[in-house]
Amino acid sequence: MDMQTSFLDRLFESGLLIDTGVDGLYGRSGQFEDVITAFERLIDTFGGADGAEAMRFPPGMNRALFEKSGYMKSFPQLAGTVHSFCGSELDHMSLLECMEVGDDWTKGQQATDIVLTPAACYPLYPTVAKRGNLPKTGGLFDLQSYCFRHEPSKDPARQQLFRMREYVCMGTEQHVTDFRQKWMDRGLEMMKQVGLDVTIDVANDPFFGRAGKMMVNNQRDQNLKFELLIPITSVAKPTACMSFNYHQDSFGLKWGLNLEDGSVAHTACVGFGLERIALALFHHHGLDVKEWPASIRKTLWG
Repeated sequence: MDMQTSFLDRLFESGLLIDTGVDGLYGRSGQFEDVITAFERLIDTFGGADGAEAMRFPPGMNRALFEKSGYMKSFPQLAGTVHSFCGSELDHMSLLECMEVGDDWTKGQQATDIVLTPAACYPLYPTVAKRGNLPKTGGLFDLQSYCFRHEPSKDPARQQLFRMREYVCMGTEQHVTDFRQKWMDRGLEMMKQVGLDVTIDVANDPFFGRAGKMMVNNQRDQNLKFELLIPITSVAKPTACMSFNYHQDSFGLKWGLNLEDGSVAHTACVGFGLERIALALFHHHGLDVKEWPASIRKTLWG
């Protein structure tokens, strides 16, 4: 925890991150954003020729679609819902009285039709399903969104609102697993070009509860998830900065994603944690971009 707090303090002092008073909720400086923009250009250099269809969704999604996704079965502890005041004038007076005396004014709030997006790809599957069958060649999509996960922490690499860049592939099992392997190879090469030492290891999602333990074992046993790990605040517990996920036909079945011949589509995705990658670069190369090695600067800014 000391290493995490110490790095966070240095990020605040340098102005790269801006303290809001809530753990995991930070403003970012222009320089921090420049690094993310430059790294996204590098992603485009590696993936741009693949011909992915770009889509950009807001950081909120349709609550009914979120419910259908099954996210609450697996990760209820991470979800964020949007609530609003829907009361009468009398209710409003009561709310103001609660605020005045320091009572809980939120208890009268009601859930809206919006939940905070938990991963950039969640709005994609129902969107593509509405179009009808995928072509014989499947589909490839480029996404980027702010995402929310409720896990307040002093670790600057574990933020509650953060950006995720994703490529999602839909097609046959062979097609999507080849896509995942291609991006695992590309991930290693990208990080080498920006001077970061990384490892790739089998991983699991943070499934909730006793049933979740079985899902963790199943995910690991079948090698469904790999993560690219970079030491940021701990060498013993490096941070996942990219993930490579094979969903089998689970999303295809859930959303009715079918190929041209009517068979259920398999899906896979590669995700980039943009803030985490920027933090890894600042941690390894220093907090002043002008002092970074010339080769790294050339890779990112030309």
